Parts: sequence; structure tokens; C-alpha cells
Amino acid sequence: MQEIMEIEEDIVIVGGGIAGLTTALGLHRLGLRSLVLESSESLRIAGFALTLWTNAWRALDALGIDNSLREHYPLIPRGNEGRCVRRKELLETLERELPHGTLRYSSKVVSIEETGYRKLLHLADGSTLKTKVLIGCDGVNSLVAKWLGLPKPVFSGRSAIRGFAEYPDGHGFHPSLHVYYEGGVRYGYVPCGANCFYWFCTYNSSLQYDEGMQENPAKMKQFVLSKISQLPKQAAEVVEMTDLDSFSCSPLKLRLPWNLLLGNISEGNVCVAGDALHPMTPDIGQGGCSALEDSVVLARCLAEALLKNPRNEIQNEEEDYTRIQKGLEKFAKERRWRSFSLISAAYVVGFIQQRDGKVMRFLKEKFLLRFAASIGWKMADFHCGELNISGSK
Repeated sequence: MQEIMEIEEDIVIVGGGIAGLTTALGLHRLGLRSLVLESSESLRIAGFALTLWTNAWRALDALGIDNSLREHYPLIPRGNEGRCVRRKELLETLERELPHGTLRYSSKVVSIEETGYRKLLHLADGSTLKTKVLIGCDGVNSLVAKWLGLPKPVFSGRSAIRGFAEYPDGHGFHPSLHVYYEGGVRYGYVPCGANCFYWFCTYNSSLQYDEGMQENPAKMKQFVLSKISQLPKQAAEVVEMTDLDSFSCSPLKLRLPWNLLLGNISEGNVCVAGDALHPMTPDIGQGGCSALEDSVVLARCLAEALLKNPRNEIQNEEEDYTRIQKGLEKFAKERRWRSFSLISAAYVVGFIQQRDGKVMRFLKEKFLLRFAASIGWKMADFHCGELNISGSK
């Protein structure tokens, strides 16, 4: 049999979502090349849109791509800087800024091996990659997180149906986030530019029931309309305007917060970021925002480690490995408690918002919803630091 060629790379990132592409761009800005392996045939744009809050825009500012996105999406007047951005445009913007050849599609990693001071990645097509640094940005069901020994995320007991409605002639509404809570359901919608609305409906669920809906957009649509029948007319109109191929349904999972305190975010020359690190419920809108934070911090910590000594100084693999290990440990230290706080805050806010009953409704009206909102604003008012290797924050 013909021997399959083994390729060597300094830095390999598994997963071409928000965390993966942003980490690659952060490293590129600091003069480091990386290779991003994406299992799908094209950009992963599931989810339609996401709301980016203050902390996300600070991260995008550090990367130098904030203004190109700001000009397309109006500000949501909610105290923090918030804008609803199409996921597709965010990913395309990140991809455009990367050097040609950084992103490799149809490249699914199926196993990871140790080989001296490097990791050997086996891909589904039979090829192999040897790398000095392995970064897992491969989502909730992360293979890299599994390799690190992190326990699997758990089902929260809730699911989400999301949709994206397009208004070819413009919707004419002001940029404002509308959210309603009733009967164990959280429903919200927000303009995404002048011609689109992004909406979501989270609800208490059983996985068996969801499985019957996930492949049936018409059933999703009917389910959402039945849950929001008492809401203002515009709420239902947004759902009615949504094409059936613009519906999605998925269970909401989270990593148990104490697993981050007790488990390995990094080990040697391997680490995880984004949803591979801290999958959380969407109740404070921080999934994508925190992935952007991770990426800036990780790029900074790794660049500090790899660029610590002049390039012309002779280095051996053991010294490289030790520096990389310390850089990833620094990243893990910076992100461990932040990730713990985000997951916990999202769960608490979701519990408050979707809990039903007379007593709970009374408590929510009096102070719990204001308390939940204050948690969300606090989590969004965070600065991940600048993208440099001076160590300043």
C-alpha cells in the first residue's frame, strides 16, 4: 500500500467556528501561522445570528475588525453595546482576514496520539498531521475536550427553536431587543440590520419530543406560534415571515461549572476554547461573546510563549514544549474562573426567567427579573485585554 504523507504544522486548531477562526486571526496578527481544520465542506453558519455585547466588541476591536461589522448593524439601546450580527457575516469577515490556506475544509479529526513532544492527529480521510500545539475549538461535543478528560456537557432540561426572518423591503422597526417570559417559555426577537429579524424560543423540554421536531420545520413553527399566541402581533409576525428552511431546533447543554474547576482546560501542548471549553445556556447571550474573549487571550498567551526568545536563538523541542505548556497554563488560569462565572450566571438567569407558578411570577415582577438583567450586564462589562505580548490587560 502507498504510504500516506505526514504533514507537520506548528499550531493546529480543530474547528472552524467563531473560536477557531478568531484564534487563528489573533495568532496571525501577532505573527504566528496556524492551520484550522474544519470537518464540514464550508463555513459553519448554523444559528443564523447572534447578539454581540460590549465584551465581544472589545475583543473584535483588539483584532481590528470591529468597525467593518459595526457599520452594518445598528446599536441596541440596552445599556451595554449590543448589536445583532449575522453569524455568516462574522465568520466570512474572520476568514477574509486570514492568510490563504489557513482554513482547511472537509478535515475531520478522528483520533489524537502522543508522539514525543508533539501530537499526531489522524483525519477521516486517512491523512495525519503532527503539531507542536493543538487547540480544540470543536464545539460542544469536542474530541479535544474528551482527550483532555473533561466530562461531557449535560442536558439542561431545556431546548431552543431559533429562526431568521427576512423582509426584502425592510421591516421598518427600531433596533430593540424584545423578550417575553410566560409559562416556562422565553421568547425574544431583535432586528439584525434593516431587512432581517433574528428570534429565539427556549422552553422546558424532553429530548424525545425534540427529536420529533428537529427534522420537521413546520412542526417547529406551529409549536412556537402556539406558545406565543398571547403576545403582541409583531411577535407572531416575525415567526410567520420565517421560511421553513430558516428554522432550527436543538437541546441546550452546559458543562457543569465545577468540572472546569477540577478538570483540565489545558495539558502540555493541548487546550480548548469556545464551546469546547464552556458550553452554556444562551440566557445571557454570552456563548459567542466569550468565544471571542477566549481567542484574544489564547493568542496573546501563546504568542508570549513562542515569541519569548529571538527567532535566531537555537531552540530544542523540549524547550519549545515547556514554553508552550506555560503559555497554555496561563491561558487556562485566566479563563477558568471567567468560564465558571459565565456558565453559572447563564444557568441562574435561565432558571429565573423560565420558572413558572404564582409565587415565582410575583417574585420575578418584584425583583428577580431586574436581578437577572443586572447579572447579564455585569457579565458583558468585561475586557479581555489588548492583542499584544506585553502582558498588559
